[in-house]
Amino acid sequence: MLYVCIPAYDEAPTIGLLLWRIRKVFESYPREYEIVVLNDGSTDGTAETLEPYREVLPLTVLRHEERRGYAAALETLLRTVAQRTRYPRRDAAILMQADFTDQPEHLPELIKRHEGGADLVVAEQAPTPAGTPVAVRRLRRIGQWLLRPFVRVPGVRDPLGSYRLMRIAVVRDLLKENGEARLLKANGWAANVELLAKAARFARRIEVVSLEPRYDLRPRATRVRPLAGAMDLYRFGRAAGARRAAPTST
Repeated sequence: MLYVCIPAYDEAPTIGLLLWRIRKVFESYPREYEIVVLNDGSTDGTAETLEPYREVLPLTVLRHEERRGYAAALETLLRTVAQRTRYPRRDAAILMQADFTDQPEHLPELIKRHEGGADLVVAEQAPTPAGTPVAVRRLRRIGQWLLRPFVRVPGVRDPLGSYRLMRIAVVRDLLKENGEARLLKANGWAANVELLAKAARFARRIEVVSLEPRYDLRPRATRVRPLAGAMDLYRFGRAAGARRAAPTST
């Protein structure tokens, strides 16, 4: 089973078409799949847009009554599918955005690597595509520089992206180690980096695929704020570096 996990906050203009595009992908690339959407306290018509799709798609809709943020949405999604799976060594969770940035048509690129034995598949952004918002370009440039001294995942050049596939056995190992504590403490893009760094420790095989996101298709402006995002990345990087440098007890 492939669980396509989508956090959504005020994405009514795109979420319905995104679900339909996912369905079209799996019609031409048949795999057993379920879509799991986390509606993170949306205040627009996201909930109403999702409702009819529950009748025609293998779709589960989860909800936070109030907005709890991106990191909390990822954690709810991962905990849900980790509990739901029957075959954690075979099944996988795919994380993607609800705003067309991550293209459903790229799903087979991730899935093929999983079927070839990868436990963690990371989509790295190709050279900055046309239409990339200025705020996104700035944060990507600053973020890579800020993280370089503190966070390294072997084989991964770009840890910032959101499009990922994780074998659910890896997710379960990560959640077991974490217990009842919050899995992700970072915010925004830093949550992507934190999740990658933590999951990589349990992945026997990590593969990378270069994909081009589409910032030009979504109808809303970017929510990226370079200064706030850079501070989140810096705080996470410093904390990660401090943990790595701390002496271990013997």
